[in-house]
Amino acid sequence: VQLVESGGGLVQAGGSLRLSCAASGRTFSSYGMGWFRQGPGKERDFVAGITRSGTGRNYADSVKGRFTISGDNAKNTVYLQMNSLKPEDTAVYYCAASNTGLVRTTQGSYDYWGQGTQVTVSS
Repeated sequence: VQLVESGGGLVQAGGSLRLSCAASGRTFSSYGMGWFRQGPGKERDFVAGITRSGTGRNYADSVKGRFTISGDNAKNTVYLQMNSLKPEDTAVYYCAASNTGLVRTTQGSYDYWGQGTQVTVSS
């Protein structure tokens, strides 16, 4: 499966962005899907994930209540709605797919990755 992220950009603190991850090849409903991010000089960290069935979701504590992950089977696309953005949310955001079909919080559990999209939040 190929993953392509879009929707990143520059936004002021308190603003919102919606990231999209379009899957091609195999339908994304075959995979557990996750969003990770990597800030400047930092490791790549788990942000949010959704199970293959779409019924299970998990979020990093730092984004709970602000970010929402969802999927659209018809469009073969996973979204990350980001509200109340903070400067510390600035990072490159990556979409990933896991053959396990489950939500996993570690990079090694994911088999396919997108190229990333930059999100910059100004104060």
